This record gives sequence, structure tokens and C-alpha cells, in this order.
Amino acid sequence: MTNQKLSPETGRAAMLALLKEKSPLGPLKVMAKHVGRFFQIPLPMFKPYVVFGPGAVRKVLVTERDKVLWRNTDPVTDLLGRGVLIVDGEEHDQYRALMEPPLHPSRLPDYTQMMIQQTDRVSCQWKDGETVDMLIESRKIALLIIMQTLFSKDVWDDLRIIWKPILKAIEYISPGAWIIWRNIPRFGFRKPLKQLDDYLFGIIEKRRKEERKENDLLQHLIDAGLTNQVIRDQMLTMMIAGHDTSTALLAWTFALLGQHPKIHLQVIDEVDHAEKPQLLDRVIKESLRLYPPIHIGNRRIAEEMDFDGNKIPKDERMFYSIYLTHRDPEIWENAEDFCPERFSHGRKTPPMSYIPFGGGPRACIGAAFGQAEARIVMAHLLRTYTFEFTNHPIHAHMGATLEPRPGVRMKIYKRALAAVSGGEDAA
Repeated sequence: MTNQKLSPETGRAAMLALLKEKSPLGPLKVMAKHVGRFFQIPLPMFKPYVVFGPGAVRKVLVTERDKVLWRNTDPVTDLLGRGVLIVDGEEHDQYRALMEPPLHPSRLPDYTQMMIQQTDRVSCQWKDGETVDMLIESRKIALLIIMQTLFSKDVWDDLRIIWKPILKAIEYISPGAWIIWRNIPRFGFRKPLKQLDDYLFGIIEKRRKEERKENDLLQHLIDAGLTNQVIRDQMLTMMIAGHDTSTALLAWTFALLGQHPKIHLQVIDEVDHAEKPQLLDRVIKESLRLYPPIHIGNRRIAEEMDFDGNKIPKDERMFYSIYLTHRDPEIWENAEDFCPERFSHGRKTPPMSYIPFGGGPRACIGAAFGQAEARIVMAHLLRTYTFEFTNHPIHAHMGATLEPRPGVRMKIYKRALAAVSGGEDAA
């Protein structure tokens, strides 16, 4: 906390929340409730400031964004090098400009049929009546889609090669003991991370030798004259950011539908008969509110910042919490409840109170793409299969993204007659 000690009562409540929710999200909610929208985490050797709420978010992302730096001294920087997500200033602007064309909303219709085909490649492996983990299956779908979209690379036959290295890369940048002990030995990462590097460098070299040019992100990076290393940094950044967030969104949406069977049935009826599934869109938005894949922003303070009289000194670490902002009871009625109708027409919340893709000039470049992907994949699967949730406990895990753990196990059945109305243009 700031300017006061954490009360014993709040400390006990935070510990109980940690045990109950099996995640630091529990203690964060307790501190937000008892301390407010500005507090400091009181851990040995790790005392970052935490802010949330529309006012603080606007300050961090828009009005005083020049006072914060995206580049930190974390494993994220070690892994992604000069990736667009972790550089500042003109370097960031250069990379972002190269990345915008392939992910522009105008390109979405070009990707719709590909997304459906990649979804079918995964789902056709399912056996009628078996139980599948939609966290794993969603990751397969998202990986196939992002690699095809950005690099024109069909990785279906390579999934077995890159699967474990990608999971190790995600684990490498997920919260862990390194937060408190930055130089803690990280065993078991060198080999899989090198395998992933070799794979990406191989894609780059192959493309450089091809006479035919693709209209994709990889070609834009090559044509811009970037080195192989910098291209690799952007590829790995977009591979992880572009598939891990979609994985979490799809998995949480399945989990929430499974936990709310009445809404689940309403969504199925809608995707069977409506041309533009509005309820499905609201379900996805509510999933993003409750479980935003990127749930927290990590910044380094370049110049002292003031939050309603609470100051964060230069060079300190600061988190702005998307998760807490999305569950702020002062903004959201019944904030902890799953209520897709809160996104129906006419219901307004203050600007910067809903920020699953960030905001301001550095808002997520793939926001429109990710939401369209979720609508297309969800609608297609719900038209084609029946999903029965197995009612197992699920908790939110703070990894590189916010994941449902230990997964989302659902029993699946091929629908006797897949819906033909509505179409696949759910985007």
C-alpha cells in the first residue's frame, strides 16, 4: 500500500483469497476493495504500484503515456528482443506501421474461409462422444490461423514439432519466481527456445529465396530491409500474442457457455437461424470483460506520475490492471456475474472502463481480427457440434495470458444436421 501499512484484516483476507482462487487475482481484488484504485504490493524485493479504473487507465494509455516505458528488464524482453510490444518511440512506430496492413479490418473477409477450414482440420480429429479439452483444441486452431494469416505458413504437419517449444516460450514469460529474483536460474528452456528460433529463421530464409511474394506480414518485414534477427523478434511476438490471446478467449467463452446452459442454448439457436449472431457477440464481449486475456499492463515509470495525489517515482514498476477495471463495482452492475446482456444496445459505461485490447495509440493491433476470429470459430463449431461441459472446477491462471485451468473439458457430439442458415460470415 501507499503511505500506510496493510491492515492485518486485509492481509488475512488477501491470503484466504489466494487459497480460494488459486491465483494472485484473489488478493488483488481484496486489496482493490479495501485500499482503492491505487496501492502498492507489499512483497519482499517486489513492490510494484498497481492502478486501475478509467481515470488511471486513460492517464497511462493516453494523456501521460510518454511518462511510461513499455521496455522492462523482464524475461519478456529477453525472449522477444526488439519485438513491437516491448520497444518505444520511433522504433515501435516503424514496426507497427509494417504490421497494420495484414491485420486491417478490411482484410477480414479474406480470412473467413481459411479460419473455417483450419477449425475443421482440428475438429475432424474429434471422435463422437469423446471428451476434449477446449483449451488445447483452441490453441491448435489459433496457431493454425495466425501462422497462415501472418506468414502464409501451413503448420498443420509441424504442430508436433513446435507445440512444446511454444508452450515453453509462453511459460518462460509467465509470472514466476523471477519476479522477485530476476536472475534465478531458468532450467529447461534453452533447448526448446532454440528449436523455436531455428524454426522461425528457417521460415525467413525460405521466404527470401522464393520468387513469388506473398501479401503478408513476413513479406512486409523482409521488404522493409529488416535483419533476420529483428524479423524473428516480430514473428515470435506476433505468434505468441496473436495465438495465445485467441486461445484464452475461445477457451473462456466455451467455459462460460458450459457454466451457463440456458445462455448456451440461446446462442446455439441464434447461430442456427440468425445471419448476424448478436448474442454470440455479446457473449464474447462479456468473456473479454470477465477474463481479459491480457489482464494487466506492465510499465516502467520514466517520469514521476501522480494519481489523485498518489505519486509513483521515476524508475519504479507500475501495473495497470485491466482485470480490476473490468470488475470495478462502481462501474459494472453485478460485476462478478456473467451477463452478456450488459452489452446490449443503449447500455453505456465510462470511456476506458472496457479495455480488453488496451487503448490509445498503442491499442492492440489485432483487436478486430481477434474478435472476428472468435465469432467465426465459435459460430462454426456450435453449428457443427454439441458441447456438454463436464462441470469440473476451473480457476483463472495468470500466465502470459489469463487461462482457464486445468482446462475446459467438454464432451462433444457431431450434430445430426448442421445448420445451413446464418452462414459463416459471422464476422
